[in-house]
Amino acid sequence: MGLLESPTAELLDRFASPDPTPGGGSAAALAGALGAGLVAMVSAMPKTRTGAPEERERLDAALGWAREAGARLRRLVDDDALAYDAVIAAYRLAKGTDDERALRKAAVASAMERATEVPLRTAEACLVVLKAAQEAAAHGNANALSDAHTGGAMAWAGLVGAAENVRINAGPEGVGLEGLEAIVSEGRERAASLRVL
Repeated sequence: MGLLESPTAELLDRFASPDPTPGGGSAAALAGALGAGLVAMVSAMPKTRTGAPEERERLDAALGWAREAGARLRRLVDDDALAYDAVIAAYRLAKGTDDERALRKAAVASAMERATEVPLRTAEACLVVLKAAQEAAAHGNANALSDAHTGGAMAWAGLVGAAENVRINAGPEGVGLEGLEAIVSEGRERAASLRVL
């Protein structure tokens, strides 16, 4: 059963447990998915800021971005937990002989690469949600402005959390960090424009 199939209270208890998964990467994806949901809600409202046709067009585009990124982020909640479970399994492999040590080293490297790539995808999707949040805040129903801002705040939190996971899993060599800082920088600018920093 996927994490998001759990009752909310049970899911929160799983995050609070001493088990290593679900951890920060899954929490980052969940934050982004929550943000995407709020942005989709505002973008889908029939009333726009002024009623201008171009606002409806921009909100329809934002709705598409939020829904697509939100679907990705929902999958990434589980993907992140599975990726880190694979890291743990790799570290538990036997290391008594040279062959075992070589196999274990290769398995750890492969698992860490995956554990770096998954939160990078989370950060990318959260950036899309932030872009959609800007459109929702600028062109959506003024009565839902706080919802658009909250969605942006959740997406920014998810992006920051995902970036932390990328950095720690990339290790001292920084494998997998390509493009991360550009994502963080753009996300910071978008979050600042929403006043959620």
